[in-house]
Amino acid sequence: MNTYNLPSWHEDLSSQIPATRLLMALGWHYLTPAEALALREGKRGRAVLTGVLEPWLREHNAIEFKRQRVPFSDANIRKAVDALFNEPYDGPIVTNQRIYERLTLGISLPQAVGGDTKSFTLHYVDWEHPERNVFHVTEEFEVERRGTHQTRRPDLVCFVNGIPFVVIECKRPDLATASGEKAVDQAVSQMLRNQHLDEIPDLFIYSQLLLAISENAALYATTGTDRKFWAVWEECPPLIPPKGGENGASPPSGGTEGGEASSPRQCADHRA
Repeated sequence: MNTYNLPSWHEDLSSQIPATRLLMALGWHYLTPAEALALREGKRGRAVLTGVLEPWLREHNAIEFKRQRVPFSDANIRKAVDALFNEPYDGPIVTNQRIYERLTLGISLPQAVGGDTKSFTLHYVDWEHPERNVFHVTEEFEVERRGTHQTRRPDLVCFVNGIPFVVIECKRPDLATASGEKAVDQAVSQMLRNQHLDEIPDLFIYSQLLLAISENAALYATTGTDRKFWAVWEECPPLIPPKGGENGASPPSGGTEGGEASSPRQCADHRA
């Protein structure tokens, strides 16, 4: 019998390890659970890797003033990090939306430059130059439940600049129940449970993509999505380039050979 809160060896082999290897092949840098814990100052109640985020904010943000780059003060860097932690919790969807706006638009911070105090925008993600961001993945990411020292361990968590953008639950394919619930559906149930107020909702206020996987089956959603709206993840077929070179005729309507377009219902919008 598998000990409570420990990963299943079968899940490791069938889903978790292959998913981790794929992410690493795509450029996500692997962190051991111990390294991930150290990067959040040993605090299991926090989901952000401050040891990654703070240095990135310093290196990739500056104030342009009279053709000079003035760094943000240490106090403002700390304010930017604290703003992610101190966002009032108003339920998973509303809070996640506010965090999303902060991640996409940045935060305005006052700072004295050249004798004048003005507000300047500090960004958490470089959306214009994705290669300037840093990408990490870790497994068995321990997060303390609210009001207790008990923990939950999402199988895989992917971080952009230390912020948990993606949460993945993996299940071995032979876990189908007598009622007909598939293994991937059990992964969804676990994901929904972990978003409850007395669980680990503070992880999900940052997440932009949730994945439930079981070998070759996968469902995806976002924070607060009802079970019935989790969608099947399918790979889009490659588009066929126009024939005849630069001056050749365009392909039929829809962009693929034969005029069959890739419907949004047929393939997932890969925004992870």
